[in-house]
Amino acid sequence: MSEKLKGKTVAILATDGFEESELSEPKAALEREGATVHVVAPDKDSIRAWAKTDWGGNYDVDRRLEQANADDYDALELPGGLFNPDALRQNEQALAFTRRFFEAHKPVGAICHGPWVLINAGVAKGRRMTSYPSVEQDLRNAGADWVDQQVVVDSGLVTSRKPDDLEAFCSKLVEEIAEGKHSRQHA
Repeated sequence: MSEKLKGKTVAILATDGFEESELSEPKAALEREGATVHVVAPDKDSIRAWAKTDWGGNYDVDRRLEQANADDYDALELPGGLFNPDALRQNEQALAFTRRFFEAHKPVGAICHGPWVLINAGVAKGRRMTSYPSVEQDLRNAGADWVDQQVVVDSGLVTSRKPDDLEAFCSKLVEEIAEGKHSRQHA
């Protein structure tokens, strides 16, 4: 175990239907580097994963969304999947929680369909980002500069396309969290 993220606390915001590997692999990578990681979810004690083509395992929730305060965390990670970000992007509490990380210039990671949450939170405009290909037009419509790359970093925001990109995504997410807050402002 490394000490790169010792003393850092990271929130993973998710609900039922998150892509299993997009929560489990970043969580493990962050913990290996010494971070404390909390799974944050609305109104649940556990959430169920989607594992590529069918329902996956259940994951314990460390904090219910209404009890979580973004100011208590150093960074945020948003896993994808179809169901998870679609539900979260319709939850005003989840959007406010997400926006707070951007207001405080804290690192945020979003993979696959996770950027849907960023679009609805109003924080995608002016950002260079990637995502699952079907989210490309949504990001462009929201004012983001979408590129087809394995991992994209824009002033503390780390985005990736799909589970195949997880190694690069986790590496960059650890790097950005280790760097801490980023000062760049966006319109």
